[in-house]
Amino acid sequence: MSELITTATERVAWLAYQAESELDPGLQKLFAKARQNMGFVPNVFVAYMVRPTHFSLWFAHFKELMAGDSELSRAEREMICLVVSAHNHCLYCLVSHGADLRLLLDDPTLAERVSFDYRRAGLDERTMGLLDYALKITATPVECNEGDIERLRGLGFSDAAIFDIAEVTAMFNFTNRLASATGMMPNREYYALGR
Repeated sequence: MSELITTATERVAWLAYQAESELDPGLQKLFAKARQNMGFVPNVFVAYMVRPTHFSLWFAHFKELMAGDSELSRAEREMICLVVSAHNHCLYCLVSHGADLRLLLDDPTLAERVSFDYRRAGLDERTMGLLDYALKITATPVECNEGDIERLRGLGFSDAAIFDIAEVTAMFNFTNRLASATGMMPNREYYALGR
């Protein structure tokens, strides 16, 4: 295990993790692909190397939820992430997924408004309904009821899409807590993306 690894000016996380050179070839290849496609390796990848096998499972689930087949657009899924992350004050996800939403929308102003306060971002009723439900699942899950499902159906969401809303919300509640608990710091490169 490496020492607490830092970038030029800041730590990636509070925990020690395996160095990239110590990882199995599949993970080394994934890191190289991220570096090639993005220009950097997301710090969440690095921090997860405390438990590389856990990362592989988490990443497969994450990719399926965020880019797999769904009635929800990728932008809607990123908006869910941001609403959950804003409520949970997750710096890592707000910064990294704020960048993703800016790129997807090609509208940095709208993406920033969603990040800070989706209720005043000028979203349509359908999008507001899905984000209201994501916030309810996050803030007061015990208050979720069948009426919430009926409201979403009335806005045109299928039951599969409603399940996707709930599952993406749950994923980011999990990821927010893990990032906050381990001190994951967002890569500085995210701040300039999509601006």
